[in-house]
Amino acid sequence: MDRSFASCARCRFGPDIRPQKITFGDIRGMGVRGVLVYCADYRCGHSVALSADCGPDEVRLSDVEPRFVCMVCSMRGADVRPNFERARMGAG
Repeated sequence: MDRSFASCARCRFGPDIRPQKITFGDIRGMGVRGVLVYCADYRCGHSVALSADCGPDEVRLSDVEPRFVCMVCSMRGADVRPNFERARMGAG
């Protein structure tokens, strides 16, 4: 029995399968204070860490992604994620 991925009964994707990202308010609610911004061009690989304190609570990370322009390759668009910093050993 040969079924394509799209016709699989367990795989029900709508026209836009990209998940909605969390809001700046959600990030701050988890105690995260920053975001990581990655260039949309996978060949560039440029990234920067920014503060999430200035983002309005109701704005989703996916809403601001198209507004970024890479300062290295000039590509418009980015992947924005919460910056979950690693716990420092011996900090206490």
